[in-house]
Amino acid sequence: MDPKLHAHQVADLASRRNFGIMAHIDAGKTTVSERILYYTGVIRKVQEVHDGGATMDYMEDEKERGITITSAATYCEWKGKKLSLIDTPGHVDFTAEVERSLRVLDGAVAVFDAVSGVEAQSETVWRQATKYNVPRICFVNKMDRAGADFFGCIESIRKRLGAKAVPIQVPIMDGQDMMGAIDLVEMEVILAQEGDDPIRTKDLDSVSPEIRAQAEKSRIEMIEAIADYSDALMETYLEGGHVTRDEIRQALREGTLRSAMHPVLCGSALKNRGVRSLLDAICDYLPSPHDLEPLSGATGPKDETEQVRKHDENEPFCGLAFKTVSDPNGDLTFVRVYSGVLNRGDEVVNVRTGKKERIGRLLRMHANNREAMDRVRAGDICAVVGLKHSITGDTLADKANPIMLESMEFPDTVISMSINPESRGDRDKLGEALARLAKEDPTFRRFTDPETEETIIAGMGELHLEIIASRLLREFKVPVITGKPRVAYRQTLAKAIEVEGRHVKQTGGSGQFGVCKVQFEPDHESTDVSFESKVVGGRVPKEYIPAIEYGIVKYCEDGGDLRLPIVGVKATLVDGKSHDVDSSEIAFRAAGRLAIRGALEQAGCTIMEPLMRIEVTTPDEFVGNVIGDLNSRRMQIDEIAQGPGDIRIVRGKVPIAETFQYSTTLRSLTQGRANFSMEPCEYMPVPRSLQEVIVKEQLARRKKK
Repeated sequence: MDPKLHAHQVADLASRRNFGIMAHIDAGKTTVSERILYYTGVIRKVQEVHDGGATMDYMEDEKERGITITSAATYCEWKGKKLSLIDTPGHVDFTAEVERSLRVLDGAVAVFDAVSGVEAQSETVWRQATKYNVPRICFVNKMDRAGADFFGCIESIRKRLGAKAVPIQVPIMDGQDMMGAIDLVEMEVILAQEGDDPIRTKDLDSVSPEIRAQAEKSRIEMIEAIADYSDALMETYLEGGHVTRDEIRQALREGTLRSAMHPVLCGSALKNRGVRSLLDAICDYLPSPHDLEPLSGATGPKDETEQVRKHDENEPFCGLAFKTVSDPNGDLTFVRVYSGVLNRGDEVVNVRTGKKERIGRLLRMHANNREAMDRVRAGDICAVVGLKHSITGDTLADKANPIMLESMEFPDTVISMSINPESRGDRDKLGEALARLAKEDPTFRRFTDPETEETIIAGMGELHLEIIASRLLREFKVPVITGKPRVAYRQTLAKAIEVEGRHVKQTGGSGQFGVCKVQFEPDHESTDVSFESKVVGGRVPKEYIPAIEYGIVKYCEDGGDLRLPIVGVKATLVDGKSHDVDSSEIAFRAAGRLAIRGALEQAGCTIMEPLMRIEVTTPDEFVGNVIGDLNSRRMQIDEIAQGPGDIRIVRGKVPIAETFQYSTTLRSLTQGRANFSMEPCEYMPVPRSLQEVIVKEQLARRKKK
């Protein structure tokens, strides 16, 4: 290859930044995104979230509710760098949008409320970013709010997230108003101006002695924190020499790329403060695709031979489908291109299924606006029209050089409810609409209850299912009637037991014969059903052992008589009997089912319920009422922490069954001054008295048709 062309390709790749904005709900993610689009020239006028006009919140429900529901992608440029930005939701019900975005992003900006600091969903998204080893910088937003505390927020990041937060700015405050900041890398004062670029000056005497002293102290702490990432900087610092800004930038970048530390900036996006500095930091410290390690993956689902791809357009094509959006003119599949080049009209292979896919059109997305493209290259994020067999998590690759990248895992649903069309004539339309929504959203499930023949939808929370019902009406023109929310209970064995499953029938001619003896025990460390065979001497022929496992696992999936999935069970096959003529796979499947059914009947079951990790923020005067109400909801209170001013923060775990309509109750208890957030955390046994009620309800539901 021509060295000049290769150098140009490397420089182009090094100029790209694929990053996301992530945070707790209401920390200001979408407002930050909107200012980024404004300052980079993508939009000419700033639109506000509270006015329902934000570019990245384009769905009708997003505009009405003032929240982000679906992640939106866009493209912009800043000082020669090409930025692909994804704005993600903050509400836990839409955690899948954050999960799949972080899977394909190279870096992230974590936004924090300057008053609240780290909140419940802040922890969730931070853990998701850690899971995918995504380098992060932090932006402390809303510095104009009463009670804003920049250094208090940094301390909560260090304490609650265990992160090495390194401030690279110090805010200049005038009462509750943020006038600007001191850049600790340049040691410059940045003063905000309405409608104009901020004023930058080296004259530190223009700020108060207290702020100047704080900046000098913070700069020393910053240099000490980053010295581990630059030998030259450490040597200069230890010898008492002058550390240059380039040395500081290089050390900050190296530490950030390793996810060993996180630079922290401050601002107020709503008042246009600090966003330009944030854009500079994104370009300076977040990784380009060129900085990433080569990808590795198996050749395919049945061939574990390791393949490696460099982030280079001269490598064979490889990309990951991370999102699907339903569209009447052809579904859009969002793809992150990791290597090679993809042209309009190319034929690629879905490595998971082995099926070929034709690339109809290539689009660069600007929220819900589209820009047609002829080709995309390594480092690009695009939308593809025309894929028929690909879903979220599938790898698309060059037909002659397949590689299967790590897919994504999504949490189980925790709540469900029945749904029916208002008009019988809309039943088919409802089925088609739910299928399209399920293809879009990996945390949304729909199925038919075999007993009642009702259509059931399941998701991550009340709001999640509420939005589904709203989209059915708005986008698919199907008005629906929904039932009361139901909790996704599960069951497990109450104790260990050994059971014989015996399926022996003789009805003339060839009979059915299958006998298995299985030890069952509850496994509280797992939510799976595991199976192991310890049969010796051919008591059960090897070809029938998988049939026994299938019978047990299928019965657990179906949920037995209560129709509640059976989880956390370890099954060990210890003995059995077979017949030379009458034994078959069908007979041993039935024997496996009878064994697990007998185990439940004889050992009894324990009903498990999903718990939510909850955080309630309330003024001190209402904390007694809030705690009293939470205790009545069977909450396990872990901590009552002091927040800023007279604010108290109550943290703990509460059964999701006790949280329906909680927002209404909390508003009435606190005159609308408290708020809360929740996220699923674990399953725990329900109290004995409640278990009896749940069992009766489940059995009664089975009898109703």
